[in-house]
Amino acid sequence: MEKKIIKTSDGSSSVYIPEWDENYHSKHGAIQEAYHVFIKSGLDLFEDGSKVNILEMGLGTGLNCIISYLEGKNRELRIEYLGLEGYPLDVKMILELNHLQQLHAENESTVYQKMLNSDWNSKQKITDDFYLTKKQVMFEDFDQRNFADLIYFDAFGARVQPELWTEVIFKKMYEALNENGVIVTYAAKGSVRRAMQAVGLEVERLPGPPGKREMLRGRKPIS
Repeated sequence: MEKKIIKTSDGSSSVYIPEWDENYHSKHGAIQEAYHVFIKSGLDLFEDGSKVNILEMGLGTGLNCIISYLEGKNRELRIEYLGLEGYPLDVKMILELNHLQQLHAENESTVYQKMLNSDWNSKQKITDDFYLTKKQVMFEDFDQRNFADLIYFDAFGARVQPELWTEVIFKKMYEALNENGVIVTYAAKGSVRRAMQAVGLEVERLPGPPGKREMLRGRKPIS
């Protein structure tokens, strides 16, 4: 499937799939979207110095991963990061993106390279406080329980992959979360909200990133 590098409205680059007319990130700003949806509405809920297990559904270019590392370093978080990806991107293409430059994190090039080139399907130590497991698996085949404190649900949109936004998949997310764990997504469709609620998540609408009016955040209640 053909992929092209594009520039989004905040200057950060992303990847475009012409066959689907779909971007890996918001055309209104890849980095803006990542910070608004996954950091401000997700990671910022956790106290400085805490241990956070993160599950990302749709590792993609690794943008959310490197941003989580940078934020974790600033706040002395200890992060274990599990990123799922059915169709990994070529590392050469990812390195053509301007993520580090736009994040003003060129000094973290060694860490970034280590993330991108780490082995798949095994837990890798990136730094003393950041461990990464990149798992090549289809979402419907994922089965892990009581792991995540925080889920970044960053799958391609329901327009092109509706099967990823169903009760079946969100049930897996519910089971993967620890009690009081949080799931955040850029999506705001009523069908997505209802699917999340149907599996037991407590769901709230939040203001969306640039270009979107709303987004969703769910929490697994304490039993």
